[in-house]
Amino acid sequence: MALHKGMHDQSAKRGYSLNPFYGEADPVADLVVSPPRHCLPEKPITPHAAYQFVHDELMLDGNSRLNLATFVTTWMEPQAGVLMSECRDKNIIDKDEYPRTAELEQRCVTMLADLWNAPDPAAAVGCSTTGSSEACMLAGLALKRRWARANADRYPSADARPNLVMGANVQVCWEKFCNFWEVEARQVPMEGERYHLDPGAAAELCDENTIGVVTVLGSTFDGSYEPVAEVCAALDALQERTGLDIPVHVDGASGAMIAPFLDEDLVWDFRLPRVASINTSGHKYGLVYPGVGWALWRDRAALPEELVFRVNYLGGDMPTFALNFSRPGAQVAAQYYTFVRLGREGYRAVQQTAREVATTLAQRIAELGDFELLTRGDELPVFAFTTAKGIDNFSVFDVSRRLRERGWLVPAYSFPPNREDLSVLRIVCRNGFTLDLADLFMDDLTSLLPELRRQHEPLDRPERVDTAFHH
Repeated sequence: MALHKGMHDQSAKRGYSLNPFYGEADPVADLVVSPPRHCLPEKPITPHAAYQFVHDELMLDGNSRLNLATFVTTWMEPQAGVLMSECRDKNIIDKDEYPRTAELEQRCVTMLADLWNAPDPAAAVGCSTTGSSEACMLAGLALKRRWARANADRYPSADARPNLVMGANVQVCWEKFCNFWEVEARQVPMEGERYHLDPGAAAELCDENTIGVVTVLGSTFDGSYEPVAEVCAALDALQERTGLDIPVHVDGASGAMIAPFLDEDLVWDFRLPRVASINTSGHKYGLVYPGVGWALWRDRAALPEELVFRVNYLGGDMPTFALNFSRPGAQVAAQYYTFVRLGREGYRAVQQTAREVATTLAQRIAELGDFELLTRGDELPVFAFTTAKGIDNFSVFDVSRRLRERGWLVPAYSFPPNREDLSVLRIVCRNGFTLDLADLFMDDLTSLLPELRRQHEPLDRPERVDTAFHH
């Protein structure tokens, strides 16, 4: 959740400006009542008036379909929207009152276990979450608890502080997990043209206090897959040398819904015995509106039983493993709808189209001569690029700012250690971002380049702008 500071400017002292035509009340004086901005109004206003001034304020948001920064789904079929509206009042945790919604959730878990090649999909355990961040928290907790049980004679002594090994490119939720649950984050930095986890370096950071290694199937920084099988092989070799048995979690927030359809020969999932758990975002390439994620474990042994709570005060006996207790069932219903609506062939067609748009657009940007590609969109339909060698009169931050003037949201950011010197732009191609929209994007990018080329120096630099990368 975002943290918002209180408002102290003059605008905080006045209410909203309300058009008299919005009102429906009597007397006429009530038509122009302006509700305050930062405290509850004393009296209610009509539904129409309340809707209209909230609606008008939201018009100032960006157009989500032109947001090339977000991985989150921005388009679904109308039928999915109807299903979501029918289920938004159902609390997914209340499985006794809403047994069919609970059944759909379990079916989704089994479908994903089958898709990710679990040894026995019916024996795999999993749950829906609000997104991959919560799913990663749950997977991390399971890793820590398994390690703690195996080291009960040593933990929680000071010399047995648990650690988690990952690349410097992980999503910020892993840093949050380590901070919140007092786990040392051991990050493998980027080196040269390697922008994600190195298997050998990951194994070298492991010791008897390592609860697991996180691999990312589809880095948010550049869209590339991390070599999950090679990481597992390096940990196999480590176990042969030292006896250390380190489990692997695959953060498949995006790639776990791409690779099964487009990269079927890539071994990254439960086919690797060392992979204990996998997460994905249903609201990314799972093609569902936010927010829904999924966390799955290979089998019941991978998820310590003491982490599962059972409550009966809503009726029935409900096992639950989640950080949130109350959550609408709408997104789960929409996920099941999308699974049965598309099937494997439908998902393959949608994801292939997104990849074709990404690779085509990446190639066209490279042909401009002003930019250099880091990735080409041939893994995740996502690619990163930077200014070409010799371009010193404008920066990627200038490009991002100018594209925003045309309505396009394209993030510019600096890479993590040890490549803070590298700043890039990144484009995410999602369902609904078509080749026609890519043509319009190229028209806008091409039209602003002459002015950028005439600059004497970059107007926006990393030290002048907020370069924090918001995933």
